[in-house]
Amino acid sequence: MSKLTYESYAPTRVLFGPGQLNHLHEQAMPGKKAMVVISNGKSTRANGSLDRALAELETAGVQTIVFDKVGANPTKEVVEAGAFLARDEHVDFVVALGGGSVMDAAKVMAMFAPQPGDDLWDYAGGKTGRRQPLVNPELPWIAITTTAGTGSEVDSAGVVTNLETREKIGIGSPNDFAQVAIVDPELMLSVPARFTAYQGFDALFHSLEGYISNQANPMSDMVQLAAIENIGTYLPRAVADGSDLEARAHVAFANTMSGYSMVFSACTSEHSMEHAMSAFHPELPHGAGLTMISLAYFGFWIDRHVCDERFVRMAQALGRRDASEPSDFLTALRDLQVACGVDDLKMSDYGFTADEFLPLAKNARETMGMLFACDPAPTTDEEIAGIYARSFR
Repeated sequence: MSKLTYESYAPTRVLFGPGQLNHLHEQAMPGKKAMVVISNGKSTRANGSLDRALAELETAGVQTIVFDKVGANPTKEVVEAGAFLARDEHVDFVVALGGGSVMDAAKVMAMFAPQPGDDLWDYAGGKTGRRQPLVNPELPWIAITTTAGTGSEVDSAGVVTNLETREKIGIGSPNDFAQVAIVDPELMLSVPARFTAYQGFDALFHSLEGYISNQANPMSDMVQLAAIENIGTYLPRAVADGSDLEARAHVAFANTMSGYSMVFSACTSEHSMEHAMSAFHPELPHGAGLTMISLAYFGFWIDRHVCDERFVRMAQALGRRDASEPSDFLTALRDLQVACGVDDLKMSDYGFTADEFLPLAKNARETMGMLFACDPAPTTDEEIAGIYARSFR
């Protein structure tokens, strides 16, 4: 049962729907000079979205520079480099154009750039972060999302990897929300099928985790069930035909709702577990890692009967209208993975070995213990290691 109290603060102006990038120039800009952050790949240049975004900003009277070094799992060094460029160029705000990694990196750059010092970990938590308070206000930032996976356009923290310490953790502040978010499904039409699936499952797990968390409440329940229903119905279509704009729009809506899930409640330890996985093996896509462990993870909670009625409701939201047992949820989740072609993922393909399970469990708790605190019941490191073991193939 969800709590009957919640706090709500979601100040981002969201422009949602096909063609919304064309309206960026109509928005009030928080300055005259911006750093546009994109990935280190070719897609935003090749598909024209960068040119379109730069043209919109120029029409709005904004001068721009481009930072193009963000990888799939943004690292401390890259985020620091972007923040230093923003400082050196005296930009007024930051624009993220890309997927979740770009948005995460950009919002942390916007937070870090105005602060003194040159070490992002002064303001990080985790095991080795120094948790210093911010000295100066964050730079404003604008999100233009080109994928549907993280909901990062509407939340206030970004995930950054410290390769030296093997920590992948969330960094942000209560005020680090985007001023404007453009969620335009037309920008997502060129995402390959495999990554459409990974990103869609990432969004799904935000809401599945939030729905069983001890932070669940009426507001989070509403957005989570909307996300689960839309992904269950439309993600297979988006994977099968990337040009299906209706399916892309519904998955994009689900993604933004899953972003609000993290604003109104919280993820659980599944996300901590995957962050440890991709901290140990950075080439692992986040959504793929979550998918690998999902059946064992949710099966663990079903076996403990911590919230049976919630698993039945999630099974119904995924399309099994006649669901009556918690185990029906696992069937529905497995069927969706098969429908999206991601039921064959193997941890061993990314270099995982059995002797890593307990170190992964310890790393997950040490670096992102706050999500373990949101679980429906306490766990031990050995139990978490057991979930990795049951997921391994």
